[in-house]
Amino acid sequence: MERELVEAARRGDRAAYDVLVRRKVESVYRTARTILGNEADAQDATQEAFVAAWRHLPRLRDPERFDAWLGRIVVNACRQTLRHRGAVREIAMPEDAGERHFTTPAAADPGSSVIDALSFDRAFERLSVDDRVILTLHHADGRGLDEIGDILGIPTGTVKSRLLRARRALERSLDRERPS
Repeated sequence: MERELVEAARRGDRAAYDVLVRRKVESVYRTARTILGNEADAQDATQEAFVAAWRHLPRLRDPERFDAWLGRIVVNACRQTLRHRGAVREIAMPEDAGERHFTTPAAADPGSSVIDALSFDRAFERLSVDDRVILTLHHADGRGLDEIGDILGIPTGTVKSRLLRARRALERSLDRERPS
């Protein structure tokens, strides 16, 4: 069903594209919100992503890869927003994303100190954009390694190494938040 919608939208069917947008908007916004850390920027990036997707849809070669293609557009819209914004202000995880998906070895150990949400937000904000993107795609969005590779245009092995690097960076950043 989605393939048919993508095909129709590629031919200029605005109603089909509207259906695709309604199906994807929540996921796109959640990804942008997690990466960017504030509602206004996430709304702008979401809108920019869907405008860019509509504009470039005729160039999509494989309708089966629409989700990965759209994901790449979203990540690029977030990067563009961060470039325009200048210095990163505040990166805050949506309430459910931190609870559901982000765990570190220290947080998983019941005997270790617990990191509160504000400490996590500060730790996450210190990460590079690339680290935030890969952690968000994998942990908050629940995307697999192959799909992340498609979105970022990198091999799966590179996704694995970058994900490991991002997790380690997050652990180091979280360690800075723990009382001595």
